[in-house]
Amino acid sequence: MKRRIVLVAPLGLAACTSVLPAQKYVAKVNWPLAPQPPVFHPALSHGPVLMVRAITAAPGLDAQGLQTLGPDGSLTIDYYNLWAVEPADAITQGLVTWAQATGFFSAVVTPGTRLNADYIVEGELTELVTDPGAGQARCVVTLVVMKATGTPVPVLQQRLVGIASLSGTDAPAQVAAERAALANVLTQAMDVLRGVLPSST
Repeated sequence: MKRRIVLVAPLGLAACTSVLPAQKYVAKVNWPLAPQPPVFHPALSHGPVLMVRAITAAPGLDAQGLQTLGPDGSLTIDYYNLWAVEPADAITQGLVTWAQATGFFSAVVTPGTRLNADYIVEGELTELVTDPGAGQARCVVTLVVMKATGTPVPVLQQRLVGIASLSGTDAPAQVAAERAALANVLTQAMDVLRGVLPSST
């Protein structure tokens, strides 16, 4: 379904009169999108090295404003409530942090390292939205895991869907639900990574 996008911006910007009415100042809020792993394990000294490549963003998901799905399928992007960084960048860092916390790997690196990676993970963010009509937030990421043997060889591609209940319609409730949806995706991502590793790790 093709969605109509609505940008929630200051009302005064849309006025075309010669004298603009005074507008109440509304401060922008930058919300962190960084759910923490539930546990941290020490790195496995003899484990493989994982490289996390940057997660890309599907069209429209490079915006930092919180996104809400309307009952008619339209997508509203909040002008005042923003993620502190682009969601795809936050998910990239989340994959690094959560993979380090698993203890499955001797090291978790990003491109530019001098270490030789054994596995590579990359992907695309295709949805991060609050859906009040469904009473939930959703985060959808397509993940690709590759074996780093000269030319990387894909070993798995999976669409991960994280869903979390929405407790209200204000920004804090939306932020909490979307963070929880992302945490659900990251939990699934760690299960995916564990599933492709040799049983000895």
